[in-house]
Amino acid sequence: MDKFVRDKNYNLSTIKIIGLKKDLRKKMLLKRVKLSKQAKLKYDQWICDRLLEKIEVLKVKTVHCYLTMGTEININPLIKILLEKGVIVVTPKTFPKRKLKNLILKSLNELEKGVYGTFHPKGDNEYKGEYELIIIPGLAFDAKNYRLGYGGGYYDDFLVNHPLAKKIGIFYPFQEVEHVPLEPHDLKLDEILVNKTFTDC
Repeated sequence: MDKFVRDKNYNLSTIKIIGLKKDLRKKMLLKRVKLSKQAKLKYDQWICDRLLEKIEVLKVKTVHCYLTMGTEININPLIKILLEKGVIVVTPKTFPKRKLKNLILKSLNELEKGVYGTFHPKGDNEYKGEYELIIIPGLAFDAKNYRLGYGGGYYDDFLVNHPLAKKIGIFYPFQEVEHVPLEPHDLKLDEILVNKTFTDC
């Protein structure tokens, strides 16, 4: 049994859920790796276009989003447009033990490498206000708008402190599952943005 599980005195039901999540993460990471570059580029652009439409319709002025790493949906084209439009873009600096510092992004050319392969803005221009929109990556989702993350718990702690922000998860269609395994701290998102008619995914 994992030392973390022993130390937390998790019950058998919770241990089973943790195992299901771990297996599902591996499965979805493998599926993302297998997605062709051409299909990924086309789908990622669709996501960026739809997000921009929503931001413009809602007249959003402050967005919290991630900086793409690995095979995640690449939202850099969207970020560039938002910066050009004067939208405040805030991205997280990740620390060990589920700690985040949210920094104002000025340019995608001014980034530093962080822990776990992440990137964050250079400097220490921290944002402590509220967000109108939070864009969230993930590995799986279901019809009830629950999301499976990477297992670090960063978004669980962050989202609960911003109940008024609109929370949108972005996914590839193959990441949908019947039920995301849930623990008590898992939060439902306001919306899942996915194109289920996209035949290449």
